[in-house]
Amino acid sequence: MATSLPSLASLRAFEATARHSSVTKAARELNVTPGAVSLQVRELEQTLGVTLFERRPRQLVLTEDGSIYFSTLRRAFRMMREATEELTARKRAPVLTVSCTPTFAAQWLVPRIGAFEQQVPGIDVRISTTNRLTDFDNDGVDVAVRHGLGRYDGLVSERLIDDDPVPVIHPALRAKQPLDTPSDLARHALLHDVHRQDWRLWLAAAGVEGVDPGRGPVFVNSNGAIEAAKAGDGVALVRLSLVARELAEGLLVAPFPEGVMTGLAYHLVYPPAALDRLPVVAFRTWIIAEARAQEIIEDQTIRSAQRPTLKAVR
Repeated sequence: MATSLPSLASLRAFEATARHSSVTKAARELNVTPGAVSLQVRELEQTLGVTLFERRPRQLVLTEDGSIYFSTLRRAFRMMREATEELTARKRAPVLTVSCTPTFAAQWLVPRIGAFEQQVPGIDVRISTTNRLTDFDNDGVDVAVRHGLGRYDGLVSERLIDDDPVPVIHPALRAKQPLDTPSDLARHALLHDVHRQDWRLWLAAAGVEGVDPGRGPVFVNSNGAIEAAKAGDGVALVRLSLVARELAEGLLVAPFPEGVMTGLAYHLVYPPAALDRLPVVAFRTWIIAEARAQEIIEDQTIRSAQRPTLKAVR
């Protein structure tokens, strides 16, 4: 003969009280009065014929029986919550979480993400911005876009956008202080991103001497450097794709748009198992195609600039 189960209300009251070690907190979670919780716990003890709590002044302590029962019930309630979440998730749009730096999000991804959502409707895209490395096991991130050399142990890393940065300057500042050759940078304030050493790499790769790569203000990220350049405060070093809109609108100009090759790039990074999810596959296909299209636009920009090519070295 099957053993009858206690009421679900009394089990919930006990589990919540044991988890919080407090009747008041359990009542708040269950949206009932503390008196109702206490009554349900006592009814459960009567039904089971055991004492679940040792009631001390201003303190509840699980008895040995209560501790064993709570351990089992906690797993059971967790399984029920997970089963409910899995069932209801099927009726919701699949979530795709993309991690990238604030600059890449603001200057490149956000202006384009609407095209992805139109191309692949029904996916809830969430963009998480951070400068730190992504912990795919604990951060709830599906894919990340990271800047560097693309070496990430245990992860797939696909070169997305070559990061050959170029100096950009407000046209009024350039008219006031000419910037016709890289050596002219010695007369300008260099705007820095605190997370990168781009000016040092760029000046070395371009073979420029007599310019201090550490001179000038430092910003939290490239967004700050770009905004300062737009305000005429100096020369920022950024990738053309991150300032395409500003260049098109004449807010900035790129005196040396051909850039130099530093070996750095933006990479699409993800665990191998991520491609088991269709939203990840769709996003990967889209962003790679978008990056290749941007390369064509930049090549056209460089050719139209008709500037002498700077020295390119790896």
